[in-house]
Amino acid sequence: MNLPNALTVGRIFLVPLLVVVLLTKFEGRLILGIHKELVGAAIFGIASLTDVLDGYLARRRKQITTFGQLMDPLADKLLITAAFISLVQMDLAPAWMVAVIIGREIFVTVIRSIAHGKGVVIPASWMGKLKMTAEVVAILALILGQELLQQFYVVGTIALWVAMLTATISGFDYYRRFARIG
Repeated sequence: MNLPNALTVGRIFLVPLLVVVLLTKFEGRLILGIHKELVGAAIFGIASLTDVLDGYLARRRKQITTFGQLMDPLADKLLITAAFISLVQMDLAPAWMVAVIIGREIFVTVIRSIAHGKGVVIPASWMGKLKMTAEVVAILALILGQELLQQFYVVGTIALWVAMLTATISGFDYYRRFARIG
C-alpha cells in the first residue's frame, strides 16, 4: 500500500474515534486533561489534512490507483457524514441542514457512478470544493464553539449555511452536467 492510500485508510479509521470523542460524556469534559472539544477538533483537523495530502501526494508521486480513486471520496463522505450527524446529536447543527448536505452527497455519488458506468467522468467543480471547505470550517468552528470559544459558534453557523447553499447549488450543477451526457 502506498502512502496516499495509507492516508486515506487512516482517515477512515479516525471516523469512529471522532464520533466516540464527540458523543461520549467524559467527566469534566476532559480527555487526559484536555478539553474533549480540542481533542475532537484535532482528530477532525488531522483527518481533513489527510484528505488534502493524499491527493497531493498521489499526483506528485504518480501513485494514483483505482483503490485511491474509489476510497478517497468514500473516506471523505464517511468523515463529513459522521461529523455532521454527531453535531446534530450534540444540538450544534440543525438536522434539516445536515439532511440536505448528506442528501446531496448521496445524490452526487449516484449520478457520478452512473456516469462512470457510461465511461464519462464528471469532475469535481469549484463549487464542490468551496462546499467541502465550508463544511470543514463549519464542523471545526461548531466543535470548538460548543464550550471553549463561543464566538466560533457564529462562524460555524455561517459556514454551515454556506455549506448547505453550495451543496444545493453544486448538486443542481452536477445534475445539469449529468443530464448532458444522456
